[in-house]
Amino acid sequence: MYEDRVKLYKKISKLRNSYVITYVTSTRTNMELDISKDIINFFPDHLDNITKKTKRISLILHTNGGDILAGWTIVNLIRMYCDYLEVIIPSRALSTGTLISLGADNIVMTKQAILGPIDPSVTTSYNQKEDNKLLPISVEDLDAYFKLAKEVIGDDVNNNDIFLNFSRVVHPLAIGKVKKTKDQIRMLATRLLKIHTSNDETIERITNFLCSDSGSHDYTINRKEAKNLGLPIEFPDENLYNIIKLLYNDFCSELMLSTPFYSDIESNTNTSDSFIRIKGILETIETGSDKYIYSGKSTLCNGIKNEIIEKMFWERT
Repeated sequence: MYEDRVKLYKKISKLRNSYVITYVTSTRTNMELDISKDIINFFPDHLDNITKKTKRISLILHTNGGDILAGWTIVNLIRMYCDYLEVIIPSRALSTGTLISLGADNIVMTKQAILGPIDPSVTTSYNQKEDNKLLPISVEDLDAYFKLAKEVIGDDVNNNDIFLNFSRVVHPLAIGKVKKTKDQIRMLATRLLKIHTSNDETIERITNFLCSDSGSHDYTINRKEAKNLGLPIEFPDENLYNIIKLLYNDFCSELMLSTPFYSDIESNTNTSDSFIRIKGILETIETGSDKYIYSGKSTLCNGIKNEIIEKMFWERT
């Protein structure tokens, strides 16, 4: 709980001589939370409690990712309050979480911590549907299609024919959005890296790998590989590692990250169960804890379970 984590934040603050802020989005199965723009208004409440621009901020980050522009805004907002930003990753900072990390002067990764590619999928109203749900288009899958077509057909292939055939299946405006997103991701990653890295060769190597060369959005990058890529990775010593692990175990317990959501509401009869779950945490020692609350009702009727969402909101607890 927050009161227990405060004690650990104070230890990290003393060790790192920094202002500590934690941002966690749920990675719990069936209860995930994406990084989104709605959190941005909550960051200033925590950062404004820094009486003057601090030399160092330690952002403890755990997420599967989310909106890339929200991530871009978050890292630039935090940097307005400090001279030096480090990201501490207890377990994972994937996709947009990795993008945020690119804007840090230092990235502390535990043995189990992972980063990931920053080539998200794009969903627009023009996407194809399956079971009445819009199908996302992977930014890199689009490139892979054209590369495969050329490899299979060879020199006889006409690029115009490939594109025209593809656009008959996928709406041209959806394809355009994929292209725009791809260029935007590379631009954002480059600009964030240039905050603390002047080596153009290193920047190009990192962006190429994270934006395309990793081969799959599911690819995971451990701290050794991240360091070899040229990212500013720090391996925590035993003391810091133990504190980070205790922190992770605490918010893992509060958000029930290890337990799939569907297994915690069980009913064998025609009953109705209300539930309240926490899907996100943003907190500091000075300001307190903001939590994303998800409340609803699970009903079971004739053996069929239905979930009714009642409220989803951030609130100060």
